[in-house]
Amino acid sequence: MKITDILGLLGGLALFLYGMQMMGQGLEAAAGNKMKQLLEKLTANRFMGVAVGAGITAVIQSSSATTVMVVGFVNSGMMNLRQAVWIIMGANIGTTITGQLIALDVGAIAPLFAFAGVAMVTFVKNQKAQHIGEILAGLGILFIGMEMMSEAMLPLRELPAFIDLITKFSNPLIGILAGALFTAVIQSSSASVGILQALATSGVIGLPSAVYVLFGQNIGTCITAVLASIGTSRNAKRTTVIHLMFNIIGTIVFTIICMVTPLVSLVESFTPYGPAAQIANMHTLFNIVTTLLLLPLGTNLASLAEKILPDREEDMEEGMSLRYLKSVNGVSESGIGYSAIYIEQLQQEVFRMMNMAKKNVHDSFQAFLDSDIKIMENVEKREEYIDFLNKEISCSISKMLVYETNEKSSETISAYFNALGNIERIGDHAVNISGYTKIKSENQIIYSEGAKKEIEEMQQVCGEIFAYLEEPKLETVTWLSKISALEQKIDDMTVKYRELHIERMKQGVCSEEACILYSEMLTDFERIGDHVLNIAQEIAAVK
Repeated sequence: MKITDILGLLGGLALFLYGMQMMGQGLEAAAGNKMKQLLEKLTANRFMGVAVGAGITAVIQSSSATTVMVVGFVNSGMMNLRQAVWIIMGANIGTTITGQLIALDVGAIAPLFAFAGVAMVTFVKNQKAQHIGEILAGLGILFIGMEMMSEAMLPLRELPAFIDLITKFSNPLIGILAGALFTAVIQSSSASVGILQALATSGVIGLPSAVYVLFGQNIGTCITAVLASIGTSRNAKRTTVIHLMFNIIGTIVFTIICMVTPLVSLVESFTPYGPAAQIANMHTLFNIVTTLLLLPLGTNLASLAEKILPDREEDMEEGMSLRYLKSVNGVSESGIGYSAIYIEQLQQEVFRMMNMAKKNVHDSFQAFLDSDIKIMENVEKREEYIDFLNKEISCSISKMLVYETNEKSSETISAYFNALGNIERIGDHAVNISGYTKIKSENQIIYSEGAKKEIEEMQQVCGEIFAYLEEPKLETVTWLSKISALEQKIDDMTVKYRELHIERMKQGVCSEEACILYSEMLTDFERIGDHVLNIAQEIAAVK
């Protein structure tokens, strides 16, 4: 094998992988926002789950990306473990579309695809058309790379050392291990299957040996999801166990079938002169049959995963840490499907922080009413957690915005960033209110029954406006109008209570010190309403 052949092989591999990435990114940009909507509407119906998983994976051309998305959604609580089973099964079917595309003999017109796509990206200003151009260009580049690899591998047919190596792949165990290892390294079953097809097209490897490598590739693709699950919840880790079990069971079943039946010869007879198509057909057959076989046992797979990874006491412990917003290990921030995962995790984390701020607002009023220093201390501790979350989430957002290219996703992330600042300010006002408890106790300030009742009403209306904020299930305009009405009510209450307090001062019911504290509290109360409305407006803008 000459140096030019090696360079041709490397160049072809580079074009092949780049073309696949470019096509996937174009598809992600064109349809990525709809993927999350599809998954959100998913029910427990297993057939719908398989169909959605297959459809999404066929679109983004990566079962790894789909599985990583599922790991993220399970981790954030958006999807339960049993729903994830059907998505994973469908993803394994959807990933076979890449092999079928490669099997199409369109190498002659591949440059035309690439030219048309690049022309659209370069000269057309419409964003949607540019995404379509990326898809076409990626497809063309992929096929050009495939052709280069196939031509570069032709001399390998006469290389004794390589022939000896390939011959060993006829041993099922060696073939499966080789396929799993290679796919784990490049983290893409679609790419590794494409390379296997290129070897077959060059006549280097036949289907009898290639099938075992192919089965191993299905196991190797699980490594991406395994890496993604590091640092996530127990259920998210169980999702990767299900993915592994699916492919291992399928590999065992098909290895036995290929060893004792003429399945390989049968698949070869479908396309006797198309080695790439033979591999693509076997890949499709493997995943469809395995899905049909395990479809009735999906809930059993989930139960088995729960037994393999049981709940641990330490998983339930609360610490000062991010709960939902986890880095998806093994996947670049610019990777396919990462944006949908990130936004869902970000929303969960922001709402968790908001719930802490809500609790602090309620407790701060209670601490003041009861003159309870213990409650005040709890508010201060919780405020430290709120500050921690504000810092950590802000850092995460700043990193993510560097990679985010989808305009809609960028707007959503920015909206949550703006909401974050308002939540932090609500926490500060809650600490102010609880801090008045200490001043009140130290100076033995007494408030009239009328003032106490007004403070209780402030606490109640704050609870009402937070209740609406945390449940944005109404139609957006209606939801926002209700929060706006409550915010206006807070403003009106502030004006009214100031007037009533001045009257109490004139009557000598309240002292000067009591007046100062009460006036400060009314300012905090009003600002809390303003910040809640700001948060609602940010959320409404991206709903």
